[in-house]
Amino acid sequence: MNSTSTYKLPFIALSIVLVACFFVNISFGSVFIPVKAIFKSLFGAIDNTSWQYIVHHYRLPKAFTAILAGSGLGVSGLLMQTLFRNPLAGPYVLGISSGASLGVAVVILGAGISGSILSTLLISKWSLVIAACLGSFVVLLAVLAISNKVRDTMAILIIGLMFGSITTAVVGILSYFSTAQKLQQYIFWGFGSLGNLSWYELLIFFIVYSIGIILSIASIKALDTLLLGENYARSLGLNIKRNRFIVILATSFLAGTITAFAGPIAFIGLAIPHLTRQIFTTSNHKILLPAVCLLGAIVMLICDTIAQLPGSDYTLPINAITSLVGAPVIIWLLLRKRKMVF
Repeated sequence: MNSTSTYKLPFIALSIVLVACFFVNISFGSVFIPVKAIFKSLFGAIDNTSWQYIVHHYRLPKAFTAILAGSGLGVSGLLMQTLFRNPLAGPYVLGISSGASLGVAVVILGAGISGSILSTLLISKWSLVIAACLGSFVVLLAVLAISNKVRDTMAILIIGLMFGSITTAVVGILSYFSTAQKLQQYIFWGFGSLGNLSWYELLIFFIVYSIGIILSIASIKALDTLLLGENYARSLGLNIKRNRFIVILATSFLAGTITAFAGPIAFIGLAIPHLTRQIFTTSNHKILLPAVCLLGAIVMLICDTIAQLPGSDYTLPINAITSLVGAPVIIWLLLRKRKMVF
């Protein structure tokens, strides 16, 4: 294990890059706002009231959402890769995202099947968030119940994938019987979006996110021990079932909440832990956890800035950008390093 002081310089550099990306993200969009005006709007008021409104009611909440989503997905991906000792594991490997998608599909597609009056009553911003939370929570309960019965961690991974397949099949059936309009609405939700949250919704998001981060920090020693293998960890006195439960719960809080508020966002949870290990060549989770938070937030801010298409009125799906930006980076790392550091 490396000393934390060894990585002070990379942490300082990443922190500076994060702050720079934060202001660039707020500055660029369909309307360019100078950084100087952003500072003035944050610490007082500016003459241009439209800029003031854009910064406070749209771009600031969106930038904070990007930071929470990027760091949360990065941490949950790190937890899953360590728990399953699998470099291809991500935050959605337990079927949590599929459960959230099923909840939203029941509201949007199910309401479309049942009629226009019920559709109008059911479909709202909060109903989709609640449906996504309930869907991911149901899958979480099932996974936690199974994890308490199963000794083999890899079996939980396979069971999580099976839950994902079941929920995908149900969504497919709902899609088959739904109307074209509702199907389009569901597809647009699946694109993911960081710009739909108010300050009140962002506060709720942050509270649940904080619970997931606190549980992750509490699991640091257990995660370091699990890297040595479950049998060795058990011989050191680690309660595998209890710590596995905490790690799964932390991942569910993070990934489930992010999916509920921002939609299913691809790539970040899978790739960020690997990118972090290239910069911080250590397996110490005391270093990896904050590093993953920083790098995940940076990458998500960059992807969101690209998705805004600065100077244009169009906004691309964040899901498409995260995949387009991230996949070539991982391919390049694999070609350069020949193997994933794990």
